[in-house]
Amino acid sequence: MLQTVCVSSPGSWALREPDCHHDGKQTSWKCGFVRTIIQHPCLRHDPKGPGKARMLKKIQICLCFFFVSGILYEISLLSGCFFSYMPMSKHFLTPEQVLNLGKSIIFLETTERLEPPPLVSCSVESAARIYQDRPIILFMKGLTNNTALDLNSSYAAFSLLSSMKNVFIFPLQMKTVFQGTPLLQWYNQVVPEQEKNWVHVSSDASRLALIWKYGGIYMDTDVISIRPIPEESFLAAQKSQFSSNGIFGFPAHHKFIWDCMENFVLKYNGNIWGNQGPFLMTRMLKAICNLTDFKGTEDHSCQNISFLNPQRFYPIPYPAWGRYYKVWDKSPNFNHSYALHLWNFMNHNQKAVVAGSNTLAEKLYKAYCPTTYEDLIQNAELRDFTRSENAA
Repeated sequence: MLQTVCVSSPGSWALREPDCHHDGKQTSWKCGFVRTIIQHPCLRHDPKGPGKARMLKKIQICLCFFFVSGILYEISLLSGCFFSYMPMSKHFLTPEQVLNLGKSIIFLETTERLEPPPLVSCSVESAARIYQDRPIILFMKGLTNNTALDLNSSYAAFSLLSSMKNVFIFPLQMKTVFQGTPLLQWYNQVVPEQEKNWVHVSSDASRLALIWKYGGIYMDTDVISIRPIPEESFLAAQKSQFSSNGIFGFPAHHKFIWDCMENFVLKYNGNIWGNQGPFLMTRMLKAICNLTDFKGTEDHSCQNISFLNPQRFYPIPYPAWGRYYKVWDKSPNFNHSYALHLWNFMNHNQKAVVAGSNTLAEKLYKAYCPTTYEDLIQNAELRDFTRSENAA
């Protein structure tokens, strides 16, 4: 809490907050600052006349104006200041403490793998660079509190991502995530081993619960951010009258997300791919909005929800997903896009970014996740060196 000290004799006004520290049992990180101005003595009767008193009063008003302006400026820096201390302190924060900061960018990994592939690393890194004043969180199902202790030494991608001051990697504990939502009863009854699309279904559920509880933006791990999304409550159109659930954003406790969770349980069918994902979002949006086709690059809006044009995230539609891994004569500028979805679900042949290939995807890596790209080059050089050594 900011503390103000006022004195009526020659002295100073001081606004002071200690440097980042621990409060009680919970860790809170605050940026301290000091702004001091000199206050003149309290005005008393001056037999020489009122002129001096009026001048002193004007001086005091001016000083107070600059003092208040300084306070407002410092307060405006507090949200960004949080992350200036992250490299040495963020490992002590819990998921709840980070999520409660608000406006998180959330990624999910619902497989058991512990080494994020380059596309996942690129997605997280690009978001961290575009949203430098917001927490970027990667939840991983295969991660436990025990494995979390040894991330930097065991997994190269973890070391790469965790070195970024606003990136956090946490275990995904679904039962905890679903607490206090309609999804908990469903989760307690479902048998994951008997579910045909469990990796996708569990991800669909987790993203809804996290955004409802804490607000922010959810992104798939094959989404490369290229500029900030200006909307707070939005869905992404994959095509006219059809919503994706690969990227969406809402403030905490938004009714639309609660209704989606209830419909998730009511209409649950794990055998139909997407029934709890894009089809869920689409049917819920159609229930409250009269959807029409997009014309040009305009967005639609209904019930204070922005339904963003396919150009915002899907300028290359899924039937043409392979174009990301092609060489273009002239690369598109994506001037109407906030992020690019690379359709990894369609990539059954495991096409990857190859250093020196000059593909569109490689150019995106260079521009928006250069650290991941540099790591990609080093790994390629290491493999080439190993092959040459073995052949010798």
